[in-house]
Amino acid sequence: MYIESEEELRALYGFPEGRTREKGLSALEFHSINFISNSPFVVVSTHCKNGMADSSPRGGKAGFVKVIDKQCIVIPDAKGNRRLDSLVNIVHTGNIGCLFLIPGVDETLRVNGTARISTNQDFLDLFSEEENIPKTCIEVAVSEVFLHCAKALMRSRLWSPASLVERSTFPTMGQMLKDQLGSKGEPESRLDMIRRYESEL
Repeated sequence: MYIESEEELRALYGFPEGRTREKGLSALEFHSINFISNSPFVVVSTHCKNGMADSSPRGGKAGFVKVIDKQCIVIPDAKGNRRLDSLVNIVHTGNIGCLFLIPGVDETLRVNGTARISTNQDFLDLFSEEENIPKTCIEVAVSEVFLHCAKALMRSRLWSPASLVERSTFPTMGQMLKDQLGSKGEPESRLDMIRRYESEL
């Protein structure tokens, strides 16, 4: 059987209460600004005009996402693989969701809103000290902000040293891509991949 309506879901789960129901904000404030300023990692979620969803990791030094004001943040588009999935989705639909993480902190911050791809020089100048200055940035107009509870990261023990996977026991990216694509020849080693990536960070 499948659940096919919100009414059926609510019959099983009920409704949020207390702080859970009230914690959604319509703008950034001190704690959400502080969270973003200390975050080196954000997952950006978008969807295409046909409704297909996509999530993309973005990273940098803590505070690499800039807070312009309580209704606006700017995410640099660092050099990537040129698929441009997130950017094309934003051009087509303008919707965005952001999940900020801070290493060692089990809570996360969710920021939702609308987005535009910007070449505003004032925004790009915010990243002038980066080794690879972005060509564009994602300008997010904030419409919803809330702190997400720690349960998921506590369950996963994401920051626990005991949860770390010994990298040498896991297939390299080169090996996984070779197997997925049926490529011939030797797969790129992890060391070669790291050396190649380092010039693009």
